[in-house]
Amino acid sequence: MKQKIIMKLLTGMAGLGIALGVATAHASPEQDKQNLIKYFTSKYPNVKIDDYVYGALAFDPDSKAQYDAIMEFPPFDSQIDAGRKLWETPFKNGKTYADCLPNGGKQIAGNYPMFDEAKGKVVTLEDAINDCRVANGEAPFKLSDPKTIGLLTAYMRTLSDGMIMNVKVQGPKAMAAYEEGKNMFFRRTGQLNFACATCHIQNAGTRLRSEVLSPVIGQAVHWPVFRGGDNLVTLQGRYTGCFKMIRAVPPAEDSTAMNDLEYFHSAMSNGLPMKASVFRK
Repeated sequence: MKQKIIMKLLTGMAGLGIALGVATAHASPEQDKQNLIKYFTSKYPNVKIDDYVYGALAFDPDSKAQYDAIMEFPPFDSQIDAGRKLWETPFKNGKTYADCLPNGGKQIAGNYPMFDEAKGKVVTLEDAINDCRVANGEAPFKLSDPKTIGLLTAYMRTLSDGMIMNVKVQGPKAMAAYEEGKNMFFRRTGQLNFACATCHIQNAGTRLRSEVLSPVIGQAVHWPVFRGGDNLVTLQGRYTGCFKMIRAVPPAEDSTAMNDLEYFHSAMSNGLPMKASVFRK
């Protein structure tokens, strides 16, 4: 039965006729998420859904214990402090990011990415930060730069630590963007003929070489992450790395394709609390 479900997930990907478990094509985001939860709880009944915010660590108690020890004295505190300084430094006009973002930038990160009806596209948190810069006469940051917008976003997400993810998909245009992101998540590509779902649904909880593969549920709550010390990696930077690992040409970061992928991916973590500024291998 499980194999049949997986085959439904990983075949028949032409167009938008994608099925999540036993769901039909064009299922709502909530239906998609619930089908994934049903699949993972059936496959791993001893893992609590709330623990999926820890990614692969939910399946590996030893790695989780190492993570807990590292997080007592995070090796990247100085990087977060650098992000705080970027956040607090006024623009040339004297205003700050807190002046042009909702709620002063607090408890909002879990709403992103969101569909902007006026722009007719998905807007990420990084886009919102750059929009704020431009509105205040500053040049936008390069979105792939971990030392500027990466650090700034890492700090900003600490202002929403513990916020429940609440990515909304409302209206036909938003749903179309969500479906495009879902399609990309399940579409096989590259010389290895892998999809995101190959690793993070079909093989989640199993080992690839020495590492346990994380499940799609809960993945979006903790990015950007610090890997191997103070090396900051953004979510779309990780997408780029994954595309390259399966020998595929990645879409440009902040492209419509990447933002739609992040939109679907983030919606699958709705209902789980954000874990800002964390360590991952």
